[in-house]
Parts: sequence; structure tokens; C-alpha cells
Amino acid sequence: MKRSGRVLTPLGLQEGELEFAERVVAFRPLPVGQDSPYLLPGFIDLHVHGGGGADCMDGEEALRQMARFHASHGTTALLATTLTAAPPELERAVRAAGRVERAPGPAESAVLGVHLEGPFLNPERLGAQPPWARDPDPGEVRSLERLATLRALTLAPELPGALELTAELAARGIRVQLGHTAATAEQAEIALRAGASGFTHLYNAMTGLRQRQPGVVAAALARGRWAEVIGDGLHVERLALLAALRAIPGLYLITDAMAAAGMPPGRYHLGGQAVLRRGAGAYLEGDGRTLAGSVLTLDQALRNLVSWGIGIELASALLSARPAHYLGLPDRGHLVAGSRADLVVLNSKLELLEVFVAGLPVPGMPAASGAG
Repeated sequence: MKRSGRVLTPLGLQEGELEFAERVVAFRPLPVGQDSPYLLPGFIDLHVHGGGGADCMDGEEALRQMARFHASHGTTALLATTLTAAPPELERAVRAAGRVERAPGPAESAVLGVHLEGPFLNPERLGAQPPWARDPDPGEVRSLERLATLRALTLAPELPGALELTAELAARGIRVQLGHTAATAEQAEIALRAGASGFTHLYNAMTGLRQRQPGVVAAALARGRWAEVIGDGLHVERLALLAALRAIPGLYLITDAMAAAGMPPGRYHLGGQAVLRRGAGAYLEGDGRTLAGSVLTLDQALRNLVSWGIGIELASALLSARPAHYLGLPDRGHLVAGSRADLVVLNSKLELLEVFVAGLPVPGMPAASGAG
């Protein structure tokens, strides 16, 4: 298969033709014209709970439904992200993620494994998480690891046993992220030295930055190598995101999307909690104010970034190359010979024309003009 346009190569955007099957075969420079489409690496979402009406805590079919939904918005790979829950419920969700990971279906985002967002969170910083927070338990994590590939785990570093668990998981290559935490900046620095890799939805559900109470945000900006940030413009204001982009070399975007993404206004659920979709946000029904995940998709995140003054090459990296690098996946996030043919085709308005997952088109996407 071949597609022509402005292709994002390791040398930047270049006009030419990309040949691919399951993997990229070659890129050949050739003139294509100013109105030709963009060809970018497929998006990778490392923190997503649901979408298209489905919540990944609800089992295998729900996870496949959300994976199909996000694939239609350019996400070619994702981490199934769980919520704080009772052990049996968490085990069921992780077991289902393992089944989808091992047997991907057509037109689905590839499930790369699991991001455990909790349950080892500070109960005073749960945000929209259900009230099942508990102290770190290495045995519980080991039992979940037998069911699916555990790629990332969010915890509060101030909890008893958190530093020991951080060191243990880091030694096994699992990314420990700091989030839903009331830690001080010093406690966050200690966790980084113990092996923590990054920060979960930076700025949200963590201690903020004040000049004499620097908090976890200050530790992230001063010491962080990696951090995720929600790119919907609601969770984090534009200038705060740009400040993090300047300070953190491995900043990358996530959706933190929940079931209401892609759905009309109304009542949905997040890990059993009632959520109202209202406008461009999702809020806990109980108070109507607490943000409960987002309704963002990564194609919209790309448009947001560009509208905030970030160039398309860097914006693409925040959605593809950096998440792939963070997880240590060298054959994703780039369009080079030998890499997986996960790519998106967009028009000049950055609207999706086509999506390919391992070289296979996602059905329902309009064909790119002039594609051959």
C-alpha cells in the first residue's frame, strides 16, 4: 500500500510517498503540493479509561468497544487504564485487558498492556476515583502482573511501603508514576530517586506550586524527566501546559478519557460512579464540579496543541514518539523502514482522513483524496 503527502520523517516533514504493509517499507521523496495530506505516526494514549460509551472496567467487550472508538480518532495503541477498585473487580478488569492484549481485534487500537491508576492512592486526593484507596501491597501487584502486561502504575509516594514498591517495580521495568498525592516536593524527589519514572496527569490531583510550599508540581518541573498531561484545555490551562513543555523534556499528552468521550451530553459512569457529560467536560454527578476524566480524543488534542502555538512536528511527538519512547517501544511512534505501519492521514485542517493500525485501515474513515 502507498500513500503520498507531507510525511513526518526523522528529518521532519517531507513531501513524498510512504510504502507500507504491516510495517513501513520505504519513504521516497517526491513533490506532492501544498494541499496534500499530512502523514503522521499513529497516536499512543498511555492513560485512557473509556470512550464511545464504554468503560474498560466493564470487561473485554467494553474494552474492545473503547479501543475501536479511539482507533477511529487516530489512537493506534493505548494502555487500558484501570481505576481504584475492590481487588476482585480490579482483577476482572486486568484479566480482560490481558485477553484483548493477546488477541487484538480488527479496527481496534492495540492494547499494549495496563496502566494501574491506583489503588495505592491518597484517599484525600482521589478526585473522581472511587473510594477504594489502600496502602501499597506488592503481593496484589504481583498477582495482577500474571494476568496482563503491567506497563505503568500510579501511586502516592507518601503512603506506607510506597518507596519499597517503587524500587521493586522499577527494577522490573514497570513505570511508576506519582499521582493522586498529597506529598511534599521533598517526598516526590525521594520517590524519583527510588525509581519513579513520571507524573500522572500533571497539575491535577497533586500538591501544587507555591513559592514556600513547592509541592509535587515543583518536583516535576524541576526534576522530572517524564510526565503526562491532559490536553483538553480544561484540566490544564494553555500557559501551564506550555510551562511544563519547556521544563520537562519527556512531557507527553494523554486523554484520560472516560465513557462519555464521543457521546452526547448525558449521564454515564466511571468505575461505577455517575458522571455527567456537560459541554466539553465530564463531571461527577454528586457535586457537578469535580472533573471526572475527560471526553478528549487524541485527534482533537493534536488540533488543540497546534491552536496553542505548538508546531505540528512537536505536537505529533507529544502524541506518538514520546509515549513510545517512554515505554521503550522503538518500532512505534515513528515512520521509518521497519517500524509498525501505525499512521494517521489528516487534511490541512488536521481532520482525520484515514487511520491504519499495523497497515490495516480502520473502517468507516473516508479515503484520502488521491490515495493509491
